[in-house]
Formats: sequence, C-alpha cells, structure tokens
Amino acid sequence: MDQQNNIALREHLRYLLRGGGAHLGVHEAFSHFPSQLINTRVGNLPYTPWHVLEHMRIVQWDILEFSRNKDHISPRFPEGYWPPQSATADPQRWKQSLEIFLSELREMEELVMDSTTELLLPIPHGDGQTILREALLVADHNAYHLGALMTIRKTAG
Repeated sequence: MDQQNNIALREHLRYLLRGGGAHLGVHEAFSHFPSQLINTRVGNLPYTPWHVLEHMRIVQWDILEFSRNKDHISPRFPEGYWPPQSATADPQRWKQSLEIFLSELREMEELVMDSTTELLLPIPHGDGQTILREALLVADHNAYHLGALMTIRKTAG
C-alpha cells in the first residue's frame, strides 16, 4: 500500500473508532448522560446503562491489550466481560468507567495512527487477527452498544 493510501486508511479507522459516519459518536453518546439513569433497568433487559458502559470498557481493553501485548490473558467468557448484574454505580464510578473507556479508546486510535503499526499483517501472537480487524471490531462493538445505551436512555425517559 502506498503512503497516501496508508495514511487515508488510518484516518478512516480513527474516524470510525470515534463513531463517525452512520454511527453515533462516542462523545455525543456520553455527554450529559443523566446520572439518575445509570442504574436504571428497562423492560426485561438484564443490564443497566452502567453495565453497558462497563461491558464496553472491558471488551475494548481486552481487544487493545491483545493487540499490543503477547502476554495478555483475556477474561473468562462471557462472565468476565460484564459486571455482576447486581452491581451498581454511583456518579463517581460512572465517571471513572467513562474516563478509562475514553482513555483506552484514545490508545487504540494511537495504535492505529502509529505509522510503525502494521495494520494488515497478522498479529504475531494471534491466530490470524490483524490490527485492522481488531480496530474494526472495537468500532463495531462500541457502535452496537452505544445504540443499546441510547435505546435504554430513550425508553427510561
């Protein structure tokens, strides 16, 4: 891939990670999220907005660490990727989860934008995954759960 296309691909990935295009932006989704709703359950959903945020944080962290650390051990699936259903958060815990999530999202963006990162070569300690695939997975997973989060918000009022 020539240098111009390489830069363009990295820019497109960063745009998608941030929620560009048809997806709700990460910052727009979380800005001014009503603190009174963070522990609200709607309908038959087994999770709250804070559970969704924590799930997004854990999954994103796992993908980021797998992408850059050959010694990373993923949580046990599926229970390691969600907080306990009985767990709740206060506004400070929500803020802390969100800050970590956003920080690690920036780290994934930095990994993608680093010109020394080989986007298309298999990750040496993986089984065929590439950084491109992992970045797309983060963007896709975040977009899916941001949609769920916004649905909960609208349903809960």
